[in-house]
Amino acid sequence: MSSTAVDPRGPRLGALSTSVVLAVTLVTGWWPLLAAQAVVFALGATGHSPYGPVWARLRRTPPAALEDVRPLRFAQVVGLVFALVGLIGTGTVLFTAAVTLALAAAVLNGVFGLCLGCELYLSYLRTRQPTTRRSTA
Repeated sequence: MSSTAVDPRGPRLGALSTSVVLAVTLVTGWWPLLAAQAVVFALGATGHSPYGPVWARLRRTPPAALEDVRPLRFAQVVGLVFALVGLIGTGTVLFTAAVTLALAAAVLNGVFGLCLGCELYLSYLRTRQPTTRRSTA
């Protein structure tokens, strides 16, 4: 497996773990837990997710297909932004909103395999592609 492709089941495990951390953070309002999750997001964005080695030990079968790592890393950056916004807004509605939105995205990815950050990345790529014009002649 190359560094540009990953088993998509690993990031889903990470999203489920993140969901638990964010749910506990939301219920308790304990900002240090959100700070720890921000570190996990930062590590994931740089390709050093702490969940990778865990998945490597749990995996029993090879993946049916591999997934491009770039959208996943971008999604980690998006998660990091939400975590940082939440930390800035500790004790306010901003904290609750940021954690809730990050939790919703993590649940969608972990449970349904829908990575909103990945979709955002792919949308961004589509906007950067030059449009082709048809000739009017």
